[in-house]
Amino acid sequence: MSTNKLRLGPLPKSETVKLTFACPASLKADLDRYAALHAQTYGEPVDAMTLIPHMLEAFMARDRGFRQRKAIGK
Repeated sequence: MSTNKLRLGPLPKSETVKLTFACPASLKADLDRYAALHAQTYGEPVDAMTLIPHMLEAFMARDRGFRQRKAIGK
């Protein structure tokens, strides 16, 4: 097993709201592969549906334009 960490680290516990979306089958397959790798890396079973909100949150946290507009209330 590799000692490399994934960009998405261990998942925090949080309150959830259900959201449904559609995606291409190829993206779903990649999400499933990422979930399997995440489970192998961190030793906790996880599925793609659990990972998606954390991936989106991490993406938006790194988006400079979004952070700037969020800071000024737009």
